Amino acid sequence: MKIFVKAKPLAKEEKIEKVSVPAEVLGKAGEAYFVIWVKEPPKQGKANEAIIRKLAEYFQVPVSQVILKSGFSSKNKVFEIK
Repeated sequence: MKIFVKAKPLAKEEKIEKVSVPAEVLGKAGEAYFVIWVKEPPKQGKANEAIIRKLAEYFQVPVSQVILKSGFSSKNKVFEIK
């Protein structure tokens, strides 16, 4: 499953919010859009690691099943959940 994420690093509190986006915007069914706030800074991949942990927790899968596909240094990211 493909997950689109808008990252919000350096937040005061961590949270994850699913955003409703029309299917025409995302494309195929089975894709989702989230905004994720994490406390970690966007340095050395720390925020990405925190986002991966949050997604794994949200979908109740191991961290190894969440893969960052694109957007390593961008606030807009695409993850794949196996």
